[in-house]
Amino acid sequence: MLNIRRVVILLVAILVGSTAAAQDVGTVNFWDQHQRLAKPALPTLERIRFLTSVDYPPFNFLDARGRLGGFNVDLVQAACEELGLIDRCQIEARPFADLVPALLRGEGEAVVAGVAVTAPNRATLAFTESYFRYPARFVTRKDRPLAEPLAFSSTGKKVGVVDGSAHVAMLATFFPMAARVAFDNRELALEALRKGDVDAVFGDGVGLSFWLESEAADRCCSFSGGPYLSQRFLGEGLAIAVARKNADLAKALDYGIGQVIAKRRFSELMLRYFPVSAF
Repeated sequence: MLNIRRVVILLVAILVGSTAAAQDVGTVNFWDQHQRLAKPALPTLERIRFLTSVDYPPFNFLDARGRLGGFNVDLVQAACEELGLIDRCQIEARPFADLVPALLRGEGEAVVAGVAVTAPNRATLAFTESYFRYPARFVTRKDRPLAEPLAFSSTGKKVGVVDGSAHVAMLATFFPMAARVAFDNRELALEALRKGDVDAVFGDGVGLSFWLESEAADRCCSFSGGPYLSQRFLGEGLAIAVARKNADLAKALDYGIGQVIAKRRFSELMLRYFPVSAF
């Protein structure tokens, strides 16, 4: 007989899966659509320099012509347009390790490159609301899919997961009756899936969405169930960071991003940069 804790875990997993199934993958966003932000007094800055990196596609990268691009770049440009600041916004690329130090030295006003929203970082930084959260997903062979609710259908199934990752702990908590199979890296786990040595792989939905369209996948597989979101295991997602003294700038950017979402421009960016939705 299932104990009380396991029943609660199953119910949570079912709820997460049901909520995810109701989402429109083309218009997914993580903004509270009920909040009504008043247009803020714009910061009196001569320019707003956004600092980013170039090594995290599809969020930040250099295109074939060597130009800076990506989801984050287009998002802040759209937010600046909504705020009427497009002529004052600049985007500069630097190594990721130098982004926050440069911000704190006053060499930029904001960082849009996936700086973690953590308690230690909040000691020196202020953040916008999260505009993107990473989903966890199951990938299965197309000829052996798993049906919702996966809390039940994963029972006894061999599920590959990267050893030491947050997804190991998340899988153990929400899908405790799956048979976890740890691999040193994602490539080994996915190769085992292709061969049929495991029934599924559980991991980062964004990375898996691009793998599904890759030559390595060879059209073998697809998502089953989900997406599954968890702040506890996967963090607070992506937000723009500013120095704490510039917290008003974060609020202004919140308004700008909110307008981008309300006018469905955010959805257009999702479709542009994530042709296979992670959601």
